[in-house]
Amino acid sequence: MTTYFITGIDTDIGKTITTGILARHLGQRGKSVITQKLIQTGTTKAVADDIIAHRQLMGIDLLDVDTDGTTCPFVFAKPASPHLSARLEHRRVDLNIITNATNTLNARFDIVLLEGAGGVLVPITDVLTLDYVEQCGHRVIVVTSARLGSINHTLLTLEAIKARGLMLFGVVFNHHFDTDSDISHDTLAFLQQYVSKHYRQAMFMRLKDDKILGIDVDKF
Repeated sequence: MTTYFITGIDTDIGKTITTGILARHLGQRGKSVITQKLIQTGTTKAVADDIIAHRQLMGIDLLDVDTDGTTCPFVFAKPASPHLSARLEHRRVDLNIITNATNTLNARFDIVLLEGAGGVLVPITDVLTLDYVEQCGHRVIVVTSARLGSINHTLLTLEAIKARGLMLFGVVFNHHFDTDSDISHDTLAFLQQYVSKHYRQAMFMRLKDDKILGIDVDKF
């Protein structure tokens, strides 16, 4: 039973799409997999928007663990950092509740794909996202792209993960942002080479045309 924390180099980088398509891919190959959302901001729905998106991408209906809040215990209306969204509602995120939810899912599924909110250093409370991931010891998957600045943001994210002694399980290059062929080709080549050299155990995957390319399912 393993939890993989899916983060990104920035917000709106494709974490939700990556999580849902990865879950579908693993499920189609016989893996027992569920997705979870760390915290959802920017909605008032009972079920988190990203969880709904995951299920749609997986091609399945909402599950009981979705409707009872297990897959996303904390939902806030303000589309902002979790610490601010919670404070504006005079609420506080209890990390133990999130951990207990993950444990509940791990008892039922072999693989939990836990999607974060924003990047690795986003504050949840007075605790940063990466503080929490370090406490849990989750393996990490980073979503990146060819947006201008992505190389810098990706390497900073990888350095932060390494500094905490966490395992970089994989990097996913999201081709959705390939708007400039010169930049996209160079960014892809640079990051592939960098990950291969400095993180040899990590998979380098690509998200393109609703598919995950370069994945080794047996490693999950």
